[in-house]
Amino acid sequence: MPRSKTPETICLAFTGASGMPYGIRLLECLLAAGCRVQLLYSQVAQVVARQEMGLDLPARASEAQAILHQRYLALPGRLEVYGREEWFAPVASGSNPPDAMVVCPCSMGTLAAIAQGLASKLIERAADVVLKEGRKLIVVPRETPLSTIHLENMLRLARAGAVILPPNPGFYHHPQCVDDLVDFIVARILDQLDIPHTLMQRWGDQDAAS
Repeated sequence: MPRSKTPETICLAFTGASGMPYGIRLLECLLAAGCRVQLLYSQVAQVVARQEMGLDLPARASEAQAILHQRYLALPGRLEVYGREEWFAPVASGSNPPDAMVVCPCSMGTLAAIAQGLASKLIERAADVVLKEGRKLIVVPRETPLSTIHLENMLRLARAGAVILPPNPGFYHHPQCVDDLVDFIVARILDQLDIPHTLMQRWGDQDAAS
């Protein structure tokens, strides 16, 4: 079966759940793959990025864009960062939706808002647009244990067409460090986006399961 066309524009959202290394690594891989990335992040995500990675994400989108452009040597026009209330951003309208969206990491609060169709913030609105326009929405929920409310919200989103991709790494590739575990999840996300990568050896390749 032929592979589908690689998405050119990916909306990537960071929220306040633990797991920022997944999101940052995904951003790096998307830019390296030549994708155009529209980045959104919540206020709590700024706190998590600083606590988990020592990364300061400025409140001003223009400052964050300049820092991340330099950090990842992104080509002009490949990375666009939008503020939380920037309602004129392309992702806010069904007339200009991204090819796909990934919420990584996704807090239970953001997941609940998306599942209920709330759109008081740009991240939620962007996810609402992606769903209603029939584009792929990938949600990476980082929480444990999960309550009935969490599970019901995930089921609601799955029924609406979203991909629920919990960051639960496998161990058949014999990870040697935390980065290997992060890459396992990022690889699964890239697979869902149909973006080629070499982050890890695939099951069955060169006796990976031995």
